[in-house]
Amino acid sequence: MNEDKNKQLFLSLIYSFQMQTMMQLGKLANPMSGKIERELEGAQVTIDMLDMLKEKSANNISDDEKRFLEQVIADLKLNFVEEKAKGPSEAPPEEIEEKNDTAEEKKEEVKD
Repeated sequence: MNEDKNKQLFLSLIYSFQMQTMMQLGKLANPMSGKIERELEGAQVTIDMLDMLKEKSANNISDDEKRFLEQVIADLKLNFVEEKAKGPSEAPPEEIEEKNDTAEEKKEEVKD
């Protein structure tokens, strides 16, 4: 039973990192704010952590766990490259609107 529990916990940990990275890539909305935000540096760090976890757990996980981890890492890396290629000008619409609102607020402060 303990082995099954640990397997489920390990898969949940990987899934949690995957969802966090997808939010950082702007692929999913942040559940706290409801906004889509891109933070590519954070996404890179999270992907690096998954790579480290893969390396450190290499001989301690089942074949299923290894395949799942490798698939998640490969998928996240492809999405990262896609988002990085977009550049800052193709940020999600909500992020662009938020930056524009902030710029307008600063202009108003300068006028006053």
